[in-house]
Amino acid sequence: MNTDQHTTIASRTGRRRLMAAASLAVAAFAVPAQAQNAGKGPTAPQVLKRALELFLAKDMKGWSELCDENVVVELPFSPDPSARKIVGRAAIYAFLKDYPKAIDIKSLPTMKIHATEDPTVAIAEWSVSGRVISNGNPYELSYATVVTVRNGLIVNYREYFNPQAFMAAMSGAKF
Repeated sequence: MNTDQHTTIASRTGRRRLMAAASLAVAAFAVPAQAQNAGKGPTAPQVLKRALELFLAKDMKGWSELCDENVVVELPFSPDPSARKIVGRAAIYAFLKDYPKAIDIKSLPTMKIHATEDPTVAIAEWSVSGRVISNGNPYELSYATVVTVRNGLIVNYREYFNPQAFMAAMSGAKF
């Protein structure tokens, strides 16, 4: 078996485990979206959906503007330890601003957003399809994201993904 086959198997296995965990979390906490907010501005699922739309549109400034000034962004599986916790709107914009120059996301083939028992929290199961610009590698990753929203802004963003699949796609490329 060659390295590409090992990477594909690791990516699929990691994705299955991640999606299974996200599905269990969703089943445990799901409630109807209309029960979340009762007309008081955008719901947590609406804000999360908008964030993913801005991400696809490569609008990192717009994405960061959906965040509270003191947002906490957690990427606990990030291969880069310095990216595992990013605090503040300015810091997350600085982190994301060059992302579109490194990775060309073409589509979000999967986007399932779930309301939870807590009206300020939403969960997304989503995937991306694109290319790493510097090396031409396919960029096909699945994510599970949990956000907390207050006053229409993201105050906590926690994203889970397969770091092995990420590193294989990037093959040393940085953003």
